[in-house]
Parts: sequence; C-alpha cells; structure tokens
Amino acid sequence: MKTKITLVLLLFIGLNFGFAQQDEECISKLSIFHEYTKAKNYDAAYEPWMAVRSKCPKYSNAIYIDGEKILNHKIDNSTGAEQIAFINDLVKLWDERALHFASKTPKGEYAAKACQLMYDNKVVLKKTNDDLYKCFDDAYNLDKATFTNPKSLYTYFSLMVDLYDAGKKPSADLFNKYDDIAEKVEDEVKNYSEDLNKIIEKEEAKTALSSKEKKYKKYYESYLKAYDQISSGIDQKLGDRANCENLIPLYTKDFEANKTNAIWLQRAAGKMSEKECTSDPLFFKLVNAYHDISPSANSAYYLGILKDKEGKTNEAIKFYEQAIGLETDKFKKSKLYYRVATKFKAKHSYSKARDYYRKALSLNPSNGRPYIAIAAMYAASANNCGTTTFDKRAVYWLAAQEAEKAARVDPTMSKAAAKSAASYKHKAPQKAEIFSSGRAGQTITIGCWIGSSVKVPSI
Repeated sequence: MKTKITLVLLLFIGLNFGFAQQDEECISKLSIFHEYTKAKNYDAAYEPWMAVRSKCPKYSNAIYIDGEKILNHKIDNSTGAEQIAFINDLVKLWDERALHFASKTPKGEYAAKACQLMYDNKVVLKKTNDDLYKCFDDAYNLDKATFTNPKSLYTYFSLMVDLYDAGKKPSADLFNKYDDIAEKVEDEVKNYSEDLNKIIEKEEAKTALSSKEKKYKKYYESYLKAYDQISSGIDQKLGDRANCENLIPLYTKDFEANKTNAIWLQRAAGKMSEKECTSDPLFFKLVNAYHDISPSANSAYYLGILKDKEGKTNEAIKFYEQAIGLETDKFKKSKLYYRVATKFKAKHSYSKARDYYRKALSLNPSNGRPYIAIAAMYAASANNCGTTTFDKRAVYWLAAQEAEKAARVDPTMSKAAAKSAASYKHKAPQKAEIFSSGRAGQTITIGCWIGSSVKVPSI
C-alpha cells in the first residue's frame, strides 16, 4: 500500500514534496483528497484536505491548489454565516500559501484575488465601495507587476468611478486612475501580443506548430480577448465623465503646478487628444511644454496633430515621421504607424495609408486592425478601379482576403472580421455571374492605387 501511494505521489509533476519529513498520514490523506478533487467530489475531499492542511501545511502546494477548488465549491453551496466562514477561510488559505510557498504565490495576483472574492460577495460580507476600493488599491500598490487579472483590473477602476459618482473621489483621481489602468492593460496586451507574434510568424512561414505552441497560442489569444473586453469596458465606464467640459478646466487649473512634470503633461495631452479636445489653446500649451522638457515619440505625434489642425499637412507629416523615428519599442511603433495610417486613410490618401498599415503589421502581426482598414479602403475604391463592372466588383474579393487575414491572426476581432469578409464576398460577382462571364479561374489585374491582382473563384 505504501509503495502504491508513493507511486501515485510521484505523478504529481511540479509539486514540492518534503520527502525528508514524510508523514504517513499526510501522504495517505493527500492522495485521497487529490483524487476526490480530480473527480470534483469536493465534499468528500474536504475532511482529508483539512487534516493535511492542519498537520502538514508545508508538505505540498497541492494543499493550496486543491484547497482553493474545495473552498470555492463550499462557498457556492452555502449561505449566511456558513458561507461567510468559507469565504474568510479561502482568504486565510491564500495567506497560508504565501507563508509556506512564497515563490509560487505572487503578491499582487493573490491580493487581487482576495479583493475580487470580497467584491463578488460584497452583499453577504457587507463590504462598502470604500472598503473594496482600498483593498484593490493596496493590492495594486503592493505588487503592480503581478496584478494582471483582467476582471480585477476592471473591478478596480469600476469602484473608482462609483466613488467619483458618489462625490468621494475628485476628477483628478478618476482620470489618473484611468490612465494607470489603461497603461497597465496596454502593457499586458503588449506582452501577450509579442508572444503571440512569434507563433503567428511561424504560421505565416508555413512552419508546423508543436502541440505546446498550439496550447500557448490559445492561452495568449484568450488573454488578449479578455484584455480587449476590459479595455472597452473601462472606456464605457469612464464614458462622458472625461469630456472636454471636464478636462479643460481641470488641466487648466493644474497646468502651472505640473508644467515640468513630463508624465502629467503626457497624460493630459493624451487624454485631450483621445477626447477630441485638440482645438482648445490648452492642448497647444500642453504639447509644447511636454515637447520642450521631454522630446519623445508621443510629444512629436501631438505636435503633428497641432499642425494637422492648422491645415499644415506637410509639417504634420514631418512630425509624425519624427514620432515614428523616435519610438524604439516595436509594439508602440506599430501603434504609431497605425495611427498615422488612419490619418492618411481619413484624407483618402489610400496608397500612403496602406504603406503605413503594412509597416504596422510588420511590427505587430497579430493585430488585425490594419488588415480591416486596408480591406475597407479596397472596398471604398471598387467603383474607381477597373474598366468593367465585373472587374470593379472583383475588388471586393481582395477586400475579403484582407478581412480574412484579420480573422486568422487577431483573436479580439475574429468574428467581426469574418463578418466583414462575408459581406465583401456577397458584393463580389456571384456564381451565376462568374459562369456567364466565362472567367472562372482567371487572374484579374486591379489597377489604380491598388496595383494588385485577384483570382476569380472556380465554379
């Protein structure tokens, strides 16, 4: 029996066992509760798990991994005082894990989990928004690097908005916290995008992915989807609270005290740009002050916006190019290329816009938005590119191909991109038209600014 139990335990890959101080009862009960937990029989697992937790808390990290599942089951299936006791015990379990397995218990991550647990059960725990916000704020400041859970980041900001609406937080705190969370989300998106890009590049090179790479691809995609939802969520939560009517007087009041604070100037200029407050003289003051004390890609980009507002397109382009040249981070440079491309697209400078979109893609191939933008430009040019009605409508096949690329590489917009591709295909010549044209399987050269070719589908 002892040999059998030992063999079972050796299968627990990655778990730290204190074999030097083995306890026969702990070995036996750990095996029992682990098997029950795998079978999702959490009620049966509870008693042997509690015994091991009490007697051998340092014995294995499985005590804490399985214990979290067991207590979550107990919380979901209890009410009143009993449920409160289980909630508090789960928080206590995470504290014990941090004590005995500190290297496997990131501080920010587990502090945020405890706050989220209390938030999700705030009614039964009688927690106020003030209590909960302080909990999240303490967790964030404790270890920002590992406070990465998308749901908790959203909850953290949502609580700030609720406190602002209740008159308990000033607008400056609200906007600062928005910037904090938005920058944190962007950092996480960058990290996962860079990891996903390596896999996308292998796929584009027709290199077979290993089973491990396929698993990681799904993992990266799931997190990018979550962060995309959270990014949209915090923008919706902020809503019109950050409009020009609120931003301009706030930043005007605080300008003198912060005119040498590069971070404050960057955030203020960025927020005014984002909310289309760039016509106000304050934006000019912010941008020039920022560029004077900290010339950067961001400050050059904002100067480009100023020149655009003045109708000085050539000067604006010079500043945009300067911004791109100053940026050394590939992910951020890709975003700049995308932003500048979108400005060219708005001016119907489609060829130039496509060049910039493609440069954005070369630096961040898992971002599908440039593909969608190129597809839209192709579709908008369908009536102008081609000599016959058939050739003109063939442009929609090119548009569909670009949209399909977005659906393939970008997990955050796969459904929307696939829908766009289907719409473009519907506008292209259909089977009956292809048959009557006699051009099935032929290649059509598309002129004008597009300068590409597309193959007519075989029927």
